[in-house]
Formats: sequence, C-alpha cells, structure tokens
Amino acid sequence: MKTTHPFSPAHFEFDRELIERLDGSGPRYTSYPTADRFTSGFSPKDYQHRLQQRQIGANRKPVSLYAHIPFCNTVCYYCGCNKIITKDKSKADLYLDYLEREVEMVAGTLAAREKVIQLHFGGGTPTFLSDEQLQRLIGIFKKHFEFLSDGEYSIEIDPRKVKRETVLQLAKLGFNRMSVGVQDFDLDVQTAVNRVQTEEETLEVINAAREAGFKSISIDLIYGLPRQTRESVRRTLEKVIAISPDRLSFYNYAHLPTVFMPQRRIDEAELPSPSQKLDILQDAVQMLTDAGYVFIGMDHFAKPDDELAVALRQGRLQRNFQGYSTHADCDMLGFGVSSIGKVGSCYCQNDKTLEGYYAAIDAGHPPIVRGMTLTKDDILRRTIIQALMCRFSLSVEAMEEIYAINFAQYFEAEMPRIRELQQEGLLSFDGDFLMVEPKGRFLIRNIAMIFDRHLRERETKARYSRTI
Repeated sequence: MKTTHPFSPAHFEFDRELIERLDGSGPRYTSYPTADRFTSGFSPKDYQHRLQQRQIGANRKPVSLYAHIPFCNTVCYYCGCNKIITKDKSKADLYLDYLEREVEMVAGTLAAREKVIQLHFGGGTPTFLSDEQLQRLIGIFKKHFEFLSDGEYSIEIDPRKVKRETVLQLAKLGFNRMSVGVQDFDLDVQTAVNRVQTEEETLEVINAAREAGFKSISIDLIYGLPRQTRESVRRTLEKVIAISPDRLSFYNYAHLPTVFMPQRRIDEAELPSPSQKLDILQDAVQMLTDAGYVFIGMDHFAKPDDELAVALRQGRLQRNFQGYSTHADCDMLGFGVSSIGKVGSCYCQNDKTLEGYYAAIDAGHPPIVRGMTLTKDDILRRTIIQALMCRFSLSVEAMEEIYAINFAQYFEAEMPRIRELQQEGLLSFDGDFLMVEPKGRFLIRNIAMIFDRHLRERETKARYSRTI
C-alpha cells in the first residue's frame, strides 16, 4: 500500500512483511525521557524553582494548561487511564476546591499573569462535571491566566453523558476543539468492553459542536478489542468516515491486565490475533487514505486542511503528552491528580492518588511526587526523537552546530542500528541527513528507540505497548 506523493512528509508505505517482522514493544515518546524514568528525587521545591525561572528573560512563550478530571460514571474495561468510578457529583465539588488551591499556588509562584495558548481537559471523563462545575473550573483558570483569542482549547467528550446544551455551553466557555470517544460502533464489541454508545448519541454532540462553531472535532477509535473482526471494524470506519471528523485517532489496544485491573474483565479468548489486528489496521489505513485523510504519524489521521496536516507539511508538527500538537514547544502546567507537566528542562508529575493529592495541598505545597531535570544529553536526544517523530527527517549538520558535537562520534553506539534499519529500508542516512523512508513511517517508534539511551542503559518496570 502506497500513497501517491513520494516527496511529501505524509507519504508512506504499509509494508506488511516488514511490520510483522519488526513489530515489538516500545515507548510512544509523548516525552523523552519517558515518564517511567521520572524519580522521587524531584521535589515540589524543584518544581517551584522551575516556575520562578520562567520570570527570567523577556521572551517567554505562552503556556499550555492541562487539567485532569479523574471521575467516570462507569468503567470501560479497556481503559488504562487514572480514574475514579463514582456517580457522586459532590466528590467533584471537593476535587475542584483542591484544584483551585493548586492553581492559586502555582499562579502565585509564577508571580506574573501568564498567557495561555492551549488548554486541555482530560480524564477520566471531564464531562462527568456538571455544566456549573465546568463553568467553575474555567473560571478558576481565567482568574489567574490570560487566555489568548487564537488559542486551542480542547476537551475530551463522552457522548453517553453529554447533550446538545452542554456542548453549546462549552463553546460559550471558550472551548473550540473536542475529542469524542467512540472506540467502536459495533454493539457486540461495546458490550464486551462495557461501553454501550449509540450512533445517535455520538452524532448529537458532534452536530452540536459544528453548530457552535468548534474549529476541530476528533474521533477516537481502538482496534484490537474483544469480538472485533475485520468486517465489523470496516463497518465502524464507514460510519466514522460518513460523520467526517477533522481528525481521527486509531489506537492499538494494549492488553496489560496485570497493570490495569479493569482489563481483567476482558475475555482474552475474544481478542483478535496479531495477524487479524494487522488486517484491521491495513484496512483502516486504506479506507482513511481513500477518504482523503492524511496520515500524520503513528495512529493519527487528519483532513488535509486541518492544522495538524498543515503543520506536518510545513515541518512545524510537534508532540507532547497529549500526542501530536502544534504547541508542544510551550511549557505545560499540569493540574489535578496524576497530571504531568513540563517546565523548561524538567518534567514533573502530581500524586496519582486523591488522598496524596489532597494531603500535599493541605500541607501547603504542590502535589508533585516525581519528575526529572533533563541533562544536556537528554535534551539533545529529545530534539532528535522529536524531529524523527514529527518531521521524519534529521539534519546532522544542525545537530552538530547547535549542540557542538561530532554526530558520528557522539552516536557511535547507535550507528550499527542505524545501518541495520537503513538496510531494511526504514531510513536513509548519508552522514549529513537522516531521512525516514516511506516504509519507516509506520515503524517510527522503532527508529526513535535507536536514540533512547535510557532504554538501552537502564532497566525499567514499565511495560510498553506494541509499536504497531
């Protein structure tokens, strides 16, 4: 399977034999180093110091904000997110009390009213919150930050819990992008994963978003779920293509029941085989490209005029903890239980438990429990992995000039693997430029892993998802 423009960054080849042979497990590189490398040696004081450092210099970029809403009404068996299952809305009131105190604490440390270019509400299910609670949460952020008129403000939507009126309210609150969880339209599959959701419910929120003038609507799908077949997923994709979202994510289900307890309720005998999953993926790629969607990378597709596709063509595509983005170079301030942030050359993560999160804020300090400060080597490798994941090319000369290195000498240990993947046809490397070839697009994680020093030198307890 090939696309038609060989010199476009969106050009790819789906080489099934190569994918089957090289498929393995590896990080998704929403950050480098990856979150499993964070340590408890990074303290709340380290985080506060980094926030204060933002005041140095006159050319600070606007920030990106992330708020984690952990609550869900019901459990979806496939889910690996940090979540709390409850129907008690009063728990969200208490949570917002603490989140407000966290925002005040961070904003006070910044000592300046920062400009915001990007906001994302994730979960859990952000729309677990009532309209009044959502309004309160936005008000908390707007009290302490200045939201730019051209910003990207997004929220994850569960159509089973949201009606047209809530979507219109979200638009009034300033949201202009939404991600709609679908996973699969087949009732048999939905029943197997405890997420029954009608097409009518999905269309209601999407039509309301279009009525309200949302800039972008994304649909999330998962392949590899129990009871899925090649034919059933084709039917789901036909319905999704008819809905015509601006973006679409087609995630590979990672079955890790020892890590995520809800997955223990899934009957492993009902999961499609690796060969069947590859059939499903191959069909999906063909159907989406035939429908005019651009392959952005990994599991993301977008219409040609969507900002992600434009950024890909212009070499401006970036990647952060939410995936592909156009604002990943901004500092990201994470709020709420388990949220991750990036400030300058450090990463940090909040406590993953409500009890620990509340206790830290009651004690008067940010609820940071782990993180890391990047070394010069980490920053160099992060730059390289970002370039490969987002631009599918790397200028050796630029790396040598910016980081004052001799590339071949610095990456002497990586050279044999680079040559191996070059022989496989995944990349080309002439000493001056490294290019990801069309066959390498679907195996980009394999290529990025070459430069992951932590993966090569340090053990981790993390279990990574399959690269395809």
